[in-house]
Amino acid sequence: MKVFSDWFRRHFSDPQVVILAVLLTLGTIVVLILGNMLAPVLASMVIAYLLEGLVGLLQRHRIPRLLAVLLVFIGFMSFLFFLILGMLPLLWKQVVQLFQTLPSMISWTQSELMRLPERYPDFISEQQVLEIINVLRSEITIFGQRILTASVASVRSIFSFLVYTVLMPLLVFFFLKDKTRLLQWLTRFLPADRSLAAEVWRQVDQQIGNYIRGKFWEILIVWAASYVTLQILGLQFAVLISLFVGLSVLIPYFGAIIMTFPVASIAYFQWGWSSHFAYVVIAYVIIQILDGNLLVALLYSEVVNLHPVAIIVAVLVFGGIWGFWGVFFAIPLATLVHAVIQAWAQHRSKKTIQAPLEEAGAESQA
Repeated sequence: MKVFSDWFRRHFSDPQVVILAVLLTLGTIVVLILGNMLAPVLASMVIAYLLEGLVGLLQRHRIPRLLAVLLVFIGFMSFLFFLILGMLPLLWKQVVQLFQTLPSMISWTQSELMRLPERYPDFISEQQVLEIINVLRSEITIFGQRILTASVASVRSIFSFLVYTVLMPLLVFFFLKDKTRLLQWLTRFLPADRSLAAEVWRQVDQQIGNYIRGKFWEILIVWAASYVTLQILGLQFAVLISLFVGLSVLIPYFGAIIMTFPVASIAYFQWGWSSHFAYVVIAYVIIQILDGNLLVALLYSEVVNLHPVAIIVAVLVFGGIWGFWGVFFAIPLATLVHAVIQAWAQHRSKKTIQAPLEEAGAESQA
């Protein structure tokens, strides 16, 4: 016990460390307990982070902040209306077509599976194929029930959606317009001597802001590149598939692997084993390689480079704790942990250096 008490006294006797620990604990409690109620506020903060880079860019060109905020906000709302009025009808049309085509895809898949025992009798039997088909049927039934449940729940939350469509733009605008005032108001409740917490906040503010803005542009670029490529190759549901390919970059490493199956399945259903199928798969692999090795390096040059092992561990840990949202925010949360560890280590090294100097100064005065 003495070892643990000495370790605790050595690391947590510093008031700066205690302040940082208290702030992190309070922030975690607020997110866990009030996360659902504050969802539009948290989402608006993320969007404000996304737009802050454009506001700062305009300010660097000597445009007043209020005018810069108005220009960026008008551009954001115009982009949002374009997505709602321009893209949603097209996406909905392809979703309807996909569900209309789904029964024939299932029948075709079943007939292809039934041919496997004839082609490869030494590897698979008819009984095994029937078991696979039964499992697929049960999974499809469960998936359909989940979609029905989600649709009923979405009907119930139409009013909430309408409230959010009005509330969130207002929150985004005021987060941008009154950023300095809000931060000053918040810091009034914090201790005056909070250098360690301020250093962590500075690193997290810079890194997560860059990450969110970079991820937004990555989604748009991968979405556009996938749409143009799949449309040229003539793949069905190109708009819908390219959208999910773009959104898959939100899940590091796993997203690209997960989207390989639907892309290859729809290409195989459309063309079978042919050169067109190979072209689609090769094009998808090339897009993922360019995204992982070129686009990420260009967009995240200012973001802390986390090791792939750290990213995978963050996805598994935070995904296991918070599900989809844990996976979505895995890298920002890992960046927060990295910033805390780095700032804490720097703070300890400074104290280690300052301690002998202070002792020497006291002895000289004596």
